[in-house]
Amino acid sequence: MNTETQELGLAQLSLLNCTPADLLYLAADTGFDFIGARVRPVTAEEKPYNLQPGSPLLAQTLAAVKNTGLRIHDIEFILLDGGDQREHWLPMLDAGGALNARTLTVAASDRNLDRLGENLARLTEDAKNFGIMPTLEVISYQSVNSLELAAELAQGTGCQIVADTLHLSRIQASPAQLAAHAEHVAMLQLCDASARRPETREQLVFESRSERMVPGQGAAHLAEFVAALPAQVPLSVETPSDSTVARLGARRWAEELKAGAEQVLIQARTLRAAAV
Repeated sequence: MNTETQELGLAQLSLLNCTPADLLYLAADTGFDFIGARVRPVTAEEKPYNLQPGSPLLAQTLAAVKNTGLRIHDIEFILLDGGDQREHWLPMLDAGGALNARTLTVAASDRNLDRLGENLARLTEDAKNFGIMPTLEVISYQSVNSLELAAELAQGTGCQIVADTLHLSRIQASPAQLAAHAEHVAMLQLCDASARRPETREQLVFESRSERMVPGQGAAHLAEFVAALPAQVPLSVETPSDSTVARLGARRWAEELKAGAEQVLIQARTLRAAAV
């Protein structure tokens, strides 16, 4: 377990082929504090994980929570597209409630901001019944692609924000901008990235879903982003690399991610101490 104040989790996307139960055991073995669980697939190619109340996988996952002492902090993922998606998010909230999750990650492709705000507010109201806070993710290739817009929507709907260091880098957001909206940030997702931004949307999507870099091995200002937020904000290492996992295996990848993230945390603590 992480002995520092700032909790460190392992996101499902880092090892998408691990079931949530397996991810809990792996995260515990490699020193993480919590995991994120994907209760709804993002693409048709993904393996779906049925974590609905009464499912065998939910029972296995809750047993893993008990056996490891870890928790499931966040569930994901719904993309608000402008349609009526309540029939999709209610089962997600059912699963999240059964898992005792704290947040639900939300993204948006809807460019009608009034409608998006209405749907976010409706989701946030529904989520209160499950003790879950929706967190709106800033994504470089989606409609909410700035911290300012995410903060405005959070302020207006009652949701919060999840920031991702890859997307912050790709929209050229600064640590100072992140600090300016810290009151709305519920979690920071951690990964590294090359200095060169992909040129097309398709390349941005591929990088985001399939080929990120170990924290500390790229050009993103990770320690500065971490230090821009209070130490109570949890960090989730969301670093998929299909090619590296195929070469190293899941355990070695989790070990590399943990080691990289710990070095970033050390640097961030130094920056915080210098700022006092």
